[in-house]
Amino acid sequence: MTHVAAEIASQPACWRSAIGVAAAGAPVLPRHGERLAVVGCGTSHYMTQVYAAYREAAGFGETDAFPASEFSSRRYDRVLALSRSGTTTEVVELLSRLRGKVPTVVVTAEADAPVAEVADEAIVLDFANERAVVHTRFATTALAMLRAHLGHDIERLIEQGERAVAEDLPAGAADRTQFTFLGRGVTVGVAHEAALKLREAARAWAESYPAMEYRHGPMSVTDERSVVWAFGEPPAGLADEVRGIGGQWVRHRCDPLADLIRVQRLAVALAQRAGFDPDRPRNLARSVILAGRASGG
Repeated sequence: MTHVAAEIASQPACWRSAIGVAAAGAPVLPRHGERLAVVGCGTSHYMTQVYAAYREAAGFGETDAFPASEFSSRRYDRVLALSRSGTTTEVVELLSRLRGKVPTVVVTAEADAPVAEVADEAIVLDFANERAVVHTRFATTALAMLRAHLGHDIERLIEQGERAVAEDLPAGAADRTQFTFLGRGVTVGVAHEAALKLREAARAWAESYPAMEYRHGPMSVTDERSVVWAFGEPPAGLADEVRGIGGQWVRHRCDPLADLIRVQRLAVALAQRAGFDPDRPRNLARSVILAGRASGG
């Protein structure tokens, strides 16, 4: 078994551990009513998009999600960063720049990483660290921890995640060559992350959009080669439209984070079918550290 396959399968157990971390970390996690910015890069950024949507929907306060390189000049009560390695250049530089100006907290898998030195507070999810370059369980565990802090039912999520690990993948999906992932509201970030997993691990033609935007152009690529995978409640009539033009429609009535496990497994299956190593994708490294810039990222 590849490292990434083992890490994918371990996610429900990691989510259970995240419940306790949320309780222990409550004093430094975002407070009710704070104006919050959440930042990350790549997969971590997509998880911040999901968290921001959940937090605002729950009435906890204004929440903006940014790639660390695109942080806004607006004023915030707190900045929360996600960084698995704790060395990503953009995250280290941003937290360094904000030090002393706004309270910052970082969620990382490495206790002694550069981000822990420049953030005011650090929450360490070392039990969710990964050996694979492809980012899976750390990011979803960080999101599960943040959702637990919002009061979400993580035990129910864990049950659905365990089913997603064990069940067969959608029949015929691995035989298709074009993949479109759709989301609405809190699930838009999940859709973006799903497409990224297929691009990273399997070099697949994968795209993602807010579901209502799909008809405004992207639908033109859908045909008998396509899978269209929806997270959450899809727009009325869209499933029939996709099937009518030859696409395979996929939707599971479960928590989107649990459904993401199925996409991660599909990415590994596609990579192995193509003869790629899903642990070590082409042109990628475990952390993006830019030469001549701050050490870390």
